[in-house]
Amino acid sequence: MTAFTVIGHLSHSDGAFSLNDLPGSGGRMDILCRCLNASLFLSHDMRRDIICYLVLCGGPVPQKTVRFSGDLIRSLSPDERSAGALIKKALDIPVGSEFRDAAPGVSVRKGGLAQLMTEQAFAILDEKGIDIRTAEVIPEAFLLSDHLNFTDDEELLIKQCPRYSVGPACIHADHAITIVHNELDRRRHGWK
Repeated sequence: MTAFTVIGHLSHSDGAFSLNDLPGSGGRMDILCRCLNASLFLSHDMRRDIICYLVLCGGPVPQKTVRFSGDLIRSLSPDERSAGALIKKALDIPVGSEFRDAAPGVSVRKGGLAQLMTEQAFAILDEKGIDIRTAEVIPEAFLLSDHLNFTDDEELLIKQCPRYSVGPACIHADHAITIVHNELDRRRHGWK
């Protein structure tokens, strides 16, 4: 399984946002929806070997993490509104420190990056990292930030993580996910 984790610094951690205004009312929830779709979708299918974690840090309640499992998910269409509806549904249920199912393949819990760091080894996608195309082995779990840089506290948590680059330019997080998928697909099929 490959995992993608995206930090949503402004994304609301409660379900009180409008599906008609994901960028504004959701605190740039549109970015997380695009990252989720880039993680899970193929042209006419779903990537079943993917887990996508969305870490919502924008309040007004404490941080929450929503987990999407490609092998179990149902009722997700490749548009931002569909992804936003599943996120909203997950955020509307009461949760504790353990993941609780909100829908098939969708679960949520309280907590954020610090908790995930105790459970998973991450590689950071960073334009200053090692070129992923020249890496001998590609990691199984990647951490990305939304449109904002990692905070100082997050940088302290991830300072020991290896960093990989998908190119010399700073690109959108969902595009970086797509490039990682492309490299993984090429390697799985023996392309050089």
